[in-house]
Amino acid sequence: MRDNAAPLPPPALAQDRPAREGIALLASLTLFWGVNWPAMKLAVTDIDPWTFRMLCLAAGGGGLLLIARLSGSGRIAIPRGDLMPLLLASLLNVTGWHLGTAFGLTFMGAGRASIIAFTMPVWASLFGVALLGERLTRARVAGLALGVAGLGFLLVPEVGRIGAAPWGAVFMLAAAASWAAGTVVVKARRWGMGTAALSGWQIVLGGIPVLAGWAVAGRPETLLTASWPSLAGAFYAMLIPMIYCYWAWFRVVAIFPASLASIGTLAIPVIGVFSSALLTGERVGPGEIAGLTLVVAALTLVMLVPAKR
Repeated sequence: MRDNAAPLPPPALAQDRPAREGIALLASLTLFWGVNWPAMKLAVTDIDPWTFRMLCLAAGGGGLLLIARLSGSGRIAIPRGDLMPLLLASLLNVTGWHLGTAFGLTFMGAGRASIIAFTMPVWASLFGVALLGERLTRARVAGLALGVAGLGFLLVPEVGRIGAAPWGAVFMLAAAASWAAGTVVVKARRWGMGTAALSGWQIVLGGIPVLAGWAVAGRPETLLTASWPSLAGAFYAMLIPMIYCYWAWFRVVAIFPASLASIGTLAIPVIGVFSSALLTGERVGPGEIAGLTLVVAALTLVMLVPAKR
């Protein structure tokens, strides 16, 4: 009966398509999220962190739900059985991550902050093994080790400054662990809604505690006195990272195991360091070059070598 029908793609090609999509999405969100670190640093230089995060969450949540509605890609209403897991994922992926990074950036530079925050793959790999039963292959372990070593090269010159201002590191580590746990929560469940709606609802629900904090401690008047670089950084963070990158990230989590998806984010702090050098004048030296080399080796080992087999 298929004589006149379009030929089916070879099985290997059909299986490769999601992996290729996942790698392309990871590459794009790595660039946009990497540049977001100096953009956020510029934003919170003049804008109150509570106000900055409220703007980001309002733009991201509203934008993603609008996209879900207009695209007709699936239901937007939250299925009853998804509500409690969605609340947990929202607190971890959105509330914990956004508050931790916003306040951490008030204590330290964007490059250093991004390096500490992206210890996330370590936590996600451990949580994935413990809670999802994921298998850490030798390639993934080696890739994770190379990536962490690369981040270590980036971090070593800053140890003294981090010791002098430890609260920045505390906030960033808490944010990393929160995002990792949230990634595992999302991966553990088959959700009854599409990626855009799932991402949008997490931002909306995770933004409720931020809204409460903003109502008590926010200083929206800082928007009126903010410099144009701060406003430009806030505008960028509100749009591309909060809408496209969140959608892309949860799509990647749906395609790859949590440990593999998280290892794929190791290049984000490298982009963060180099873009911070361009936008905020942070230093780039031999350590940064060595770190970049190790992270690229890690990503090649974990993401590209298996795809060629």
